Amino acid sequence: MNTAIWIIQGLLAFAFLMAGAMKLLQPKEKVIASGGAWAGDFSASNIKIIGGLEVLCGISVIVPRLLHHGHYLTSIAASGIAILMAGAFYTHFRRKEYPFLLVTGILLLMALFVGYNTCPAIAK
Repeated sequence: MNTAIWIIQGLLAFAFLMAGAMKLLQPKEKVIASGGAWAGDFSASNIKIIGGLEVLCGISVIVPRLLHHGHYLTSIAASGIAILMAGAFYTHFRRKEYPFLLVTGILLLMALFVGYNTCPAIAK
């Protein structure tokens, strides 16, 4: 089970570091042009904030366990990812971007899996 958790953490970290960096480093128009039509509903500063949160979550979901500094931090980061993905799910649903719901839902479930299984109060 530990191996599965590490693999999912690595996938989440990679996905969120890449997606967040893209939002942080590109202007709003480029984010929209690269398939992020949802960005049209947000200001450029909101997109940068979302990107920053994604990068922070991508780092935080893996580094604490790598450094053996507590599973609580990893669990909190995974919860942050789940909250971001719940917001993304709602945004895509509201915009009727149904193909994105599958990816967003999978990332949400992965984050919940990691959060649940790394929380010392729950996982044994």
